[in-house]
Amino acid sequence: MKNPAYQYAQDVVKGNINAPKYVKLQCKEFLMIADDKLKKYCLNKERLETIEKLLSLMVMPKGLQAGRTIKDSLAGFQWLLIVAVLCTVYRDKPEKRRYERAVFEICRKNGKTFLIGVIFLLLFFLEPKLSKFYSVAPDGSLSREVKSAIHDIIISSPALAGKYNGKDKFKMLRDQITCNLTENDYFPLNYSTSRLDGKLPNVFLVDEAGALPNPYAIEAMASGQLTILNKLGFIISTKYPTIQNPFEDECDYAKRVLDGTVEDDSEFSLLYEPDNKKDWASDDGILEQSNPLALEVPEIMDDLKKKRQQAIEVQSKRENFITKHCNIIYQGMGTESYISVADLQACRASEPIDWTGREVFLGVDLSMSNDNCSVAMCSYDEDLGKVLFKTMAFIPEGRIEEKNRLEKINYYDYCKAGWCIACGDRTIDYSVIEDYVLTLEEKMGVKINSLGYDRYNAISSAQKWESEGIVTVEIKQHSSVLHPPTKWLSELVEDGKVLYEPDKLVELNFDNARCTYDTNLNRYVNKKKSNGKVDEVVALINAMYLLQQNVLLQGTLDWVAQY
Repeated sequence: MKNPAYQYAQDVVKGNINAPKYVKLQCKEFLMIADDKLKKYCLNKERLETIEKLLSLMVMPKGLQAGRTIKDSLAGFQWLLIVAVLCTVYRDKPEKRRYERAVFEICRKNGKTFLIGVIFLLLFFLEPKLSKFYSVAPDGSLSREVKSAIHDIIISSPALAGKYNGKDKFKMLRDQITCNLTENDYFPLNYSTSRLDGKLPNVFLVDEAGALPNPYAIEAMASGQLTILNKLGFIISTKYPTIQNPFEDECDYAKRVLDGTVEDDSEFSLLYEPDNKKDWASDDGILEQSNPLALEVPEIMDDLKKKRQQAIEVQSKRENFITKHCNIIYQGMGTESYISVADLQACRASEPIDWTGREVFLGVDLSMSNDNCSVAMCSYDEDLGKVLFKTMAFIPEGRIEEKNRLEKINYYDYCKAGWCIACGDRTIDYSVIEDYVLTLEEKMGVKINSLGYDRYNAISSAQKWESEGIVTVEIKQHSSVLHPPTKWLSELVEDGKVLYEPDKLVELNFDNARCTYDTNLNRYVNKKKSNGKVDEVVALINAMYLLQQNVLLQGTLDWVAQY
């Protein structure tokens, strides 16, 4: 196969192009198909030839390649997305495409909107007559960016502009583009919380999905495709400075597919998210892995390096550069963020943790009875040289709907996943939390060393636990006391010496956590200044306090900071 998509995939797999882990995995899969090594799937070469001919008729409207054909101007990764998604078909049913959803994570100024415009133009001619295409974005201006890209290509390409049999080839209205040759329509839509149902999209695009407050737009478009043979949805975005958005969920799912933990042959993804998420100020590889277009256009790389230097020198520019030009979730120092979620997620365990026989230290955060409460446990694994932890949140069952609306998360899903427990009605049933702690040894096979708590709302429960033989320790919630475990936990995460099972709720708690420094520069997590619930972080810090005191007393760890 002689095509830039194949050459790009080969260069990525061979290491000639610096690409991140999940792009390499996707390229390996594509090469298996292109080399005709899969029984179930193959490339539709006739469709590929048609696409190449169509691209040779389209002209670049602007930019460094203005005036050249799009066929001669597309970068390797752009070819890969087009060929893989549109030309991979079932071997025994070549009219049926394999991929139904394409997740595209890439930095700003890498031609993603232009690329989607090109794909929509191709689909005008490849899809059946009377097909409908939709794009959805957080606001009207963003949604019309794709329409603008299509419009610019059409008026710049003599083969697409003008008339055919006395009729315009394309009719371009304010809110619609129609190809009169095939009678296929494209509509740019604004995001709405309730008015996207009832559409019948052959193909849809959700642009800047990271800025959407919930997954409604994605689900509404996908649910409208139930009767479509060759359904296709594109979900594209850059990173945003929060893990709580629909695009992160899509990326997590795509990663599980590529890792092989979830079987889904209909999912395709190109995730240009750098493997190294720490050394953004010095590692050129981060720019290369998150900006594939910069590898083919040197002017872009030069501009990125200038922006990086500005971000190093000017702190206010840092968040935008790291998030939008490095694809790393980052919240600036002005927000007093506690721990980078990217660093935390790097500590996820790939397999369930066996807690049997481990000595554990517990921490609890029992807030007001109508708010979230948490229990955390941690333990040191000598063989791994890491601290293991697990948290459990408790929420008032009668307030789940209210909390879902206010906090913009779905506690129903989190309860099903085993990340939190709903109990009580409008207020939390503390007996459920007390029983959870008392049955931990039996259910998890652990040995509880001690339990740390704050006097606030926990006196009664602590007395019950103590009466059952659990050693309880009151932990004063003051910066002078909390600074050592707070600092230690952040250092362990940064060094990769923490291990926990995937838990989106605790990751969200860390994402919300904000720190305050006292006059002696002692740091502690400040609930009032945090950007949402942080009860699991507070409970874990209480548990880490006990673990730290124990290992310092025993002198068993040489990597515990001496405070």
